[in-house]
Amino acid sequence: MTEPVPSGQAVPGPELAGPADPAAWITLPDVAERLDVSISKVHQMIRDRELLAVRRDGIRRIPADLVANQTVLKHLPGVLNLLLDAGYDDEAALRWLYEPDDILPGGTPAAALSGDQAREVKRRAQALGF
Repeated sequence: MTEPVPSGQAVPGPELAGPADPAAWITLPDVAERLDVSISKVHQMIRDRELLAVRRDGIRRIPADLVANQTVLKHLPGVLNLLLDAGYDDEAALRWLYEPDDILPGGTPAAALSGDQAREVKRRAQALGF
């Protein structure tokens, strides 16, 4: 049996997914500026699963490393769609992308997406659907 939570205290829950450092997140207007597109285009990219945005402190944000060199990581949309097909919501997809993995370069699937192991990340995401 769980003990009641005293009033005024937050109910404990799972850790939020994604980078722990607040500086590693960017807002949607910052993404638009970085990609040199309109904010409407950024919203469309999120709807089309080309980008992943979640609310942090009441503001929709994107991990900055998913938008590198003025472009979205090449394999990110494919991985996001594979995770969606496997039943992952945005928070679960983000958690999967940032789950530590000692085998992948960079230590997480998100970090590996920008390197030679992007196909391995896609293969792992695809396997989740089976």
